[in-house]
Amino acid sequence: MDFQKAKERAEELSKELKYHNDRYYNSDSPEITDYEYDMMLRELEKIEEEYPNLIKEDSPTQRIGGERAEKFSPVEHTVPMESLHDSFSYDELRNFDRKVREVVGNTGYVVEPKFDGLSVSAEYRRGIFVRGSTRGDGRIGEDITDNLKTIKSLPLRLSRPVEYLEVRGEVYMSDKSFLELLQYQEDNDEKRSKNPRNAAAGSLRQKDSRITAQRNLDIFVFNIQQIEGIELKSHKESIDFLAELGFPVAPFYNKYNDIEDVINEIERIGNTRGDFDFPIDGAVVKVDSFADREELGSTAKFPRWAEAYKYPPEEKETVLKDIEINVGRTGVLTPTGIFEPVLLAGTTVGRATLHNEDFIKEKDIRIGDTVILRKAGEIIPEVVALKERGKDTVPYEMPKVCPSCGSPVNREEGDAAVRCTNTACPAQLTRNIIHFVSRDAMDIDGLGPAIIDMLIKNDLVNSPADLYKLNISDISSLERMGEQSASNILASVEKSKQNDLSRLITGLGIRMVGQKAARLICRKFPSIDDLMNADPDSLTAIDGIGSIMANNIVKYFELPKNKDMIDEFKKLGLKLTEPTSEKMNNIFDGKIFVLTGTLPNLKRSQAAKIIEDNGGKVSSSVSKKTDYVLAGEEAGSKLTKAQSLGVKIITEEQLFEMVDPSH
Repeated sequence: MDFQKAKERAEELSKELKYHNDRYYNSDSPEITDYEYDMMLRELEKIEEEYPNLIKEDSPTQRIGGERAEKFSPVEHTVPMESLHDSFSYDELRNFDRKVREVVGNTGYVVEPKFDGLSVSAEYRRGIFVRGSTRGDGRIGEDITDNLKTIKSLPLRLSRPVEYLEVRGEVYMSDKSFLELLQYQEDNDEKRSKNPRNAAAGSLRQKDSRITAQRNLDIFVFNIQQIEGIELKSHKESIDFLAELGFPVAPFYNKYNDIEDVINEIERIGNTRGDFDFPIDGAVVKVDSFADREELGSTAKFPRWAEAYKYPPEEKETVLKDIEINVGRTGVLTPTGIFEPVLLAGTTVGRATLHNEDFIKEKDIRIGDTVILRKAGEIIPEVVALKERGKDTVPYEMPKVCPSCGSPVNREEGDAAVRCTNTACPAQLTRNIIHFVSRDAMDIDGLGPAIIDMLIKNDLVNSPADLYKLNISDISSLERMGEQSASNILASVEKSKQNDLSRLITGLGIRMVGQKAARLICRKFPSIDDLMNADPDSLTAIDGIGSIMANNIVKYFELPKNKDMIDEFKKLGLKLTEPTSEKMNNIFDGKIFVLTGTLPNLKRSQAAKIIEDNGGKVSSSVSKKTDYVLAGEEAGSKLTKAQSLGVKIITEEQLFEMVDPSH
């Protein structure tokens, strides 16, 4: 390639890589696979190696991908959080070993799994967690202290009061938690996360730490960045020490003196990665001796003492035998491919989602075709491309009627989903009832999916209102149910009648209306009748309610079946009004609160509810727009920032007095 062509290609690659960097790190919404990104980056590296004068300061080869988001306070990393250079072949690893030994002679390596998550820093003073931050661009990250505190596996107090310690770890979402999140997103008609890494990153960078807490994130700690008062000489020694302090560390981290033994261990990890409940995308090789690391140093972007080996994505050819249609809670028809089973990343795969009608047409896949399958993030099987057209195949058409109830289906303009038009569809009913009784909605204990399924199959429940008509004999007659169990369920059903209206609104399952939106709506419309008569304009006047959500609400209450169900709720004695302004001061309208530290009597979620019930908003970060900081014991950087900005700081007792002066 001559210089001019190399220059044009380098500019093209640089532009593309910067775009995908932003999608991956800052939007948590990648459009290409890691492997495709890595191959583009490797091509740019080779061009810059051949023509060094093409290297620019802002080249993707010279920078770490992420940037700090403005919604978080900046954190400057005293010790840079470097990225790793990648190898894609064993010969490249041997070359890495040769370069290391040219500088330090004989040395040992520690091999550990490369976790696929979001890299973070956690700082401790005298053994107490004081601050957490993202890697960002390696120099400046984001303060995510409150969000990191929600990760149960991260210790907030160490087993020893180390004077100062900064560790680096990888926040990840386990396979189990990721699959649960996908099910929740499907049930609530939300956009599905693409892979565990981006699900973890999006969860960790939420402004509201309560959302982060619901995502069941985990962490592995793999490096000491800084430590005071203790001298450690090797990486393996440091990981052993971290484990003693109570940190979750890699389940295996073995030391080897020969590069061929290192390669054998990497191969072993690759062959068993399907057995893990956490996502890995490679293995990391690190020089064990800290003295050797010091001598090797770093480039502008990478340490010279470590190398990441990236496993190539495993792909298999298989035949699409059939397409099965499943109907979700909101009536969405989702096509699932049924394939000739193949072994992929350690597990047998015979099914994979085909997402929607547009996906099938874009890939141009038909029943009988040979397709290429791979696992996204090593968990979710996906169709990559058509490999070979099958004999006499025909383009696939989505059903014109619902496979569950036979009602017509509809696809609205601008919507990728095909939906069943029958709100009484049996397939929707089961998931609607499950949603109605869930913890965020009516919170009815004992009514699990299996019991709900039996109630529906025995024609005892055909709508949420029917739950309030059940008697002991109805439930006790079900398989494996006795009178005591039936009595407990009915007590929980009866108790739910006194729930706030916002819980009932959440439970109705109106598209896009979750718990937070329901609370906002009920402040403006404190009775179900007010809400049923609301028009789109009055709904969009509520801060946080958009036009699409408003139209969904209006359409829901226009359906006669839904109106009839509300009438039944009235007759059955459910609470259909919220406390009015006579019972609530509404003194916090337009006020923004930030909570920090441990409160004497209230959990943060309880304090947040008091604030929101009185018209206020709760934010996770302090800014000039913050009106109050509610501070408890061990308040950290948020309190310091509030003091520097002159934000009013209040105690729990003062919050009570503001809400009720007679307190």
